[in-house]
Amino acid sequence: LGMIFQKPSLRTRVSFEMAMHHLGGDAMYLSPDEIGLGKRESVADVARVLSRYVDGIMARVFSHSHVVELARYSRVPVINGLSDYSHPCQGLADLFTIYEKKGRLKGLTLAYVGDANNVLTSLLFGGCKLGMRVVSANPPGYTPRPEVLEIARRFAAESGGSAEVMTDPHAAVRGADVIYTDVWTSMGQEAERERRLQVFPPYQVNARLVSEAKPDVIVMHCLPAHRGEEITDEVADGPHSVVFDQAENRMHAQKAVLASLMR
Repeated sequence: LGMIFQKPSLRTRVSFEMAMHHLGGDAMYLSPDEIGLGKRESVADVARVLSRYVDGIMARVFSHSHVVELARYSRVPVINGLSDYSHPCQGLADLFTIYEKKGRLKGLTLAYVGDANNVLTSLLFGGCKLGMRVVSANPPGYTPRPEVLEIARRFAAESGGSAEVMTDPHAAVRGADVIYTDVWTSMGQEAERERRLQVFPPYQVNARLVSEAKPDVIVMHCLPAHRGEEITDEVADGPHSVVFDQAENRMHAQKAVLASLMR
């Protein structure tokens, strides 16, 4: 597995490397300086060359267009390890974790509280495809893109799920089986950080918010967490938190992806 990294990561790198090791394969880390994707060398040429050497490519990139172009020109499977559009490997691990804890997915309510980012996109797609009610609570101006909601609702219409968007986090978590949050400022958005720190505090996942959900609610975060911002220590380390089981499940979910694609 050739692993292209434009963004640094603890979980993505280690989970993919260990997944390949457990499956009897090898993983090769390719740093931003080594690849220079789209700068030092065209994306198309990187795909053409790498696919002569490896049996699969995992790409963790800033622009989703790079994943699409890699897939277009590669002769081997390309896995989206994260882009600005979606984070499907995280989504798979999240859904697996929910199933592991709850025994089912269909009919459950997942309340996402915070910034409508790539992680939410994958939760909307996966949750709605599997019959979940996915509720997103976001500040005005930080809501899911219309085209993302359109796709999610198309999946929901087939599965019996639903996708809802609101601004009130307290209403969103009422009756929730799962509360999910992520950082308020993602990599690449550092210039917006001060503004976001003014907008997002009402969307912090704290003990009060968790108490408004079901008594057996689980709390999820894809990590890394900015403790004291989107989630408190009390919640992240508390009895409802499954964030470290969730992190472990990245490896197991990705083993399934690799075993399916790299035959």
